Amino acid sequence: MKKNKTVEYGKYGLMFLIPFFLVFLVFQLYPLLYTFYNSLVYSAKNGRYMTESFGLGNFTHYVFAKTGKEFWQAFIITAILWVLNFIPQILLSLILAAWFTDIKVKLKGGGIYKVIMYMPNIITAATIAVLFYSMFEVNGPLTTLFRSWGWCGKGGVLNGGWASLGIIAFIQFWMWYGNTMIVLCAGILGINPSLYEAASVDGASSKQQFFKITLPLLKPILQYTLVTSAIGGLQMYDIPQLFNDGGPVVNMNGTNINSTTTVVMLIKKYVAAGGTQDYGKAAAYSVMLFVITLIISLFFYRLTADKTNDGR
Repeated sequence: MKKNKTVEYGKYGLMFLIPFFLVFLVFQLYPLLYTFYNSLVYSAKNGRYMTESFGLGNFTHYVFAKTGKEFWQAFIITAILWVLNFIPQILLSLILAAWFTDIKVKLKGGGIYKVIMYMPNIITAATIAVLFYSMFEVNGPLTTLFRSWGWCGKGGVLNGGWASLGIIAFIQFWMWYGNTMIVLCAGILGINPSLYEAASVDGASSKQQFFKITLPLLKPILQYTLVTSAIGGLQMYDIPQLFNDGGPVVNMNGTNINSTTTVVMLIKKYVAAGGTQDYGKAAAYSVMLFVITLIISLFFYRLTADKTNDGR
């Protein structure tokens, strides 16, 4: 009597995973490890010759010394851009998500509104940057309007550092609030409706339901939103680069700096062909950005994590 052979489907699943791991190893893991290696290779000029040493020279000279202030200036600019776009983004997304999912409101055509608000997220960053630049350039329609109101001089809106910073933050906010709203809507719809029904029976208002039920149970989604937004915000590059090329130069604490130059733009400056190439410095900046992003992400994770019974 022949025994029935069992088919092991697990091995086929592993075969489908092989391409992913190959791509990950070649295009992600290897560049990451090579970046860490380059950050420890310090090149310095000794007389007429360039010498290399293996250690923390790139960090001590370009990050934690006086010569490292360009990194911290770029990081401050990056952090300001992220804060200016994320705070209104999360507040507006929470309000809209609560509005669209409120049973009492029963908004008609809610799906259409969601699609319209999400649409800026599917437009390429290059297209949006060119669009806003054409509106705010020296002879752009909005600049001409602001000039007639006396809000800017002949140099235009983009001649002011804080104005350029605010416009870029608005572009980031406008692009991403729809995506954040959709994520929060999905999180709210995943909450058990019976909780809201019980609260309504007890006479709780929509405001009380939002703060006592929605927000506490939405913590995992808020955690995801905070962490992913922080990672994306600290790696900001495309909009500032395409919109204003990191300028204009402004005076901050007695130092002239590029008002919209982010950390990733600074890294690109030292690896781009034809530019000031210094792979060790760029790698050190990359590692520092990685460490700072990790610390901020862990802080947000800790901030939004559910506390255990012993209060930890």
